[in-house]
Amino acid sequence: MEPIEGLARAIERHVEGTGICSTAMPRVSLIRADRPSTPTPAVYEASLCLIAQGSKRVSIGEQSLIYDASRYLIVSVDLPLVGHVIEASASRPYLCCKIDLDPGIVADLMTEAGERAAPRGDLPVLGVYSGDPDLIDAACRLVRLLDRPETIGTLAPLIEREIAYRLLNGPHGPMLRHVATAGSHLNQVSRAIAAIRRRFDAPIRIEEVAAQAGMSPSSLHAHFKAITRMTPLEYQKQLRLQEARRLMLAGGATAGAASFAVGYESPSQFSREYRRLFGAPPRQDIERLQAAAAPAMAL
Repeated sequence: MEPIEGLARAIERHVEGTGICSTAMPRVSLIRADRPSTPTPAVYEASLCLIAQGSKRVSIGEQSLIYDASRYLIVSVDLPLVGHVIEASASRPYLCCKIDLDPGIVADLMTEAGERAAPRGDLPVLGVYSGDPDLIDAACRLVRLLDRPETIGTLAPLIEREIAYRLLNGPHGPMLRHVATAGSHLNQVSRAIAAIRRRFDAPIRIEEVAAQAGMSPSSLHAHFKAITRMTPLEYQKQLRLQEARRLMLAGGATAGAASFAVGYESPSQFSREYRRLFGAPPRQDIERLQAAAAPAMAL
């Protein structure tokens, strides 16, 4: 059996229904779709996405990438993307394994290798690369740990470390090193993103976020927009709207309750901005998603 086929079978055994499914391993999620999906905005965490079956398109600004069982996706920092499954069916579903990247593991591997200075950072923060059999094999072994939960505590950290090692020594390695290097602009923007995500429902003060990132407000604004294609305020707005959508779809919240829960004071402003991002007013959008049985935040 080819490694990618083994990964597909392992995912199928442990994913329940359609959409994104968390697992006993906090940084590992499994995704299944039985039909193509509509384009959906979402913030993708820094992660490795390995499709075992089917295909998907992701876009940021004018950049658009397609990946499938022969190509994997790397997201270096948390990015606001628009993604949709383009190949999936009930008989041959879209199957994907998403592994969030642990910056501590990356930094530790760099330290062991004696790497101190930031390397060149001219690679894109979002990339698609040809499949690596060794990387797929490691991901397959990681997912198979779910067959024997008692092994996860001991073996999962070792396999995650192996995966990080292979990524660092792969085509996207220079970018991952740059993100993990303290003082680099990518590392600073990554810290700013984390600060915004921690308190996305509170008023944002650019000076405070910049201080946490170790940058001046003007430098933060310039580098943040260059990397995410958004200003910090636009990024926070997308986080709020996506969380409101989740609350309405999964939690049954009303539009008014969801808008206040994520920090909006004006329901009319919330409705306008929601429609601008998702293409329909809150109630209509949620009814459409429920009718299609489509997960709002599926990767």
